[in-house]
Amino acid sequence: MSLNTANTMAERLITIKPYYEPGGQEVAIFAAAYRNQLPILLKGPTGCGKTRFIHYMSWFLKRPLVTVACHDDLTAADLVGRYLVRGGETEWLDGPLTHAVRTGAICYLDEIVEARKDTSVVIHPLCDDRRILPIDKLGQLLRVPPEFCLVVSYNPGYQSVMKDLKQSTRQRFVALEFGYPGAELETKIVATEGGVDGDTARRLVKFGGHTRNLKGSGLDEGASTRLLVSAAKLMASGVTPALACDTAVGHALSDDPEILHAVRELAAAVF
Repeated sequence: MSLNTANTMAERLITIKPYYEPGGQEVAIFAAAYRNQLPILLKGPTGCGKTRFIHYMSWFLKRPLVTVACHDDLTAADLVGRYLVRGGETEWLDGPLTHAVRTGAICYLDEIVEARKDTSVVIHPLCDDRRILPIDKLGQLLRVPPEFCLVVSYNPGYQSVMKDLKQSTRQRFVALEFGYPGAELETKIVATEGGVDGDTARRLVKFGGHTRNLKGSGLDEGASTRLLVSAAKLMASGVTPALACDTAVGHALSDDPEILHAVRELAAAVF
């Protein structure tokens, strides 16, 4: 396996129920799509719970999960596999996508638009009635077992036009749109995950909402639920609210001194 592939693939058999709070009917829709062998597209801002949702569904459906963190250097060969020379002999090594197909796993391609364009060549036949994976170098067409499920994600608000999903790709998927939870639900998540009391969690959620209002006015993204949980964990460990918000949220969002000052002012107003 290439170094790039080895660094982007993670396989898990999730046996302990992950903590996840549904925001709507996403669990039922995902389960129905899985039963009907339909690929699934998750779209939404970073840190809103897409990856946690996939972990939960892997546990829920009792299927192993193969995760690939897509990046600019990820090619179709990285996903499918390649020949390697070991000890003077040539041997074939499956890539993560092929491995997931063979084992009937859920294959999660995180931030799919970051991968090179040639990846669509191997993804498309998996996403329609053919349900096959071409392995050109082996001269094989793998028939996809019913247990296999392809899931991809991307952040439509963050991507440039050059990196957006093509219609020929996105129209092969059942799409689930994720956003940040409502204030009440997000407060529960921050309190549970961050280990803080309800009042502190409510203040953090209020602070997070204020930062999200800065999107487009100096910030590409506001504070995600993930960042709010990180700030809560720091506060639960004795870090002051001001310092927790500054380090876990402000500096994670921007390096601009004016933006950092604005975020600090928001935190001071809330805490």
